[in-house]
Amino acid sequence: MQDTQLGRLIGASLGPGDPGLITLKASQALQSGAHWSYPIRRKGAESYALQIALNAGFALPAENSPLIFPMTHDPIKLAGYWDRAATTVLEFLTAGQDVVFLVEGDASTYSTFGHLARTITAKAPQIDIETIAGVSSFNAAAANAGQPLVEVDDTMCVVPAGYGVRWIEKLMTDFDTLVLLKVKPLLDDIIDLAEKHDIVSQCRFIEKAGTDVEKVVEDIRTLKGQTVNYLSLIIIHNPHRERLEIMRGCRKKVSA
Repeated sequence: MQDTQLGRLIGASLGPGDPGLITLKASQALQSGAHWSYPIRRKGAESYALQIALNAGFALPAENSPLIFPMTHDPIKLAGYWDRAATTVLEFLTAGQDVVFLVEGDASTYSTFGHLARTITAKAPQIDIETIAGVSSFNAAAANAGQPLVEVDDTMCVVPAGYGVRWIEKLMTDFDTLVLLKVKPLLDDIIDLAEKHDIVSQCRFIEKAGTDVEKVVEDIRTLKGQTVNYLSLIIIHNPHRERLEIMRGCRKKVSA
């Protein structure tokens, strides 16, 4: 089979939830006649990425492929699911049909699309893969919270809260802005650290950024002991970091 007969795999970033944040390019991909595929956590579960597209008024094609990407860190289990997802998608690609994979947020940022694309490439390197950039959850969250993420020479770190309390505390003091994703399991610990370092006033909690049920909390201490949604994050600004002194030191080394 010639390359010209193969379909393309398109990762369409749809933003974190607000249908208005779907880019024109992603919108065109959804309306291109490509086969739709989208991630689900388990068989029969709803797809958050798909719901974003439906909320924007797009109609789900009669033929579509939900792909299971379970919430597990077991590499053996994950590899099996990625392989099955890739096999499903390859049936359409090798038949000459484009496949658009729906992605919440941005396809290059903590996305299942990367796993699918790599597995497809390993199985069929001749397949063309396109990634459509989108709005990430923390960009939308900062905008909706009315705060810039970084300015001028500020540094920023974005990590899942699962890194653990010890690393979070170090990153909290090493960077001007720290974005913690998926904070649900460690929320109380993060609040304790913010209190310890006297930066509670510099923290913003955002849940389901950009959706009609978005929640922004300025005083994160009010969340202590509560259960929050999986799709939640905290943006932390560290006004105590001696950024200018650090930058001067770096410049001196470069000059030398």
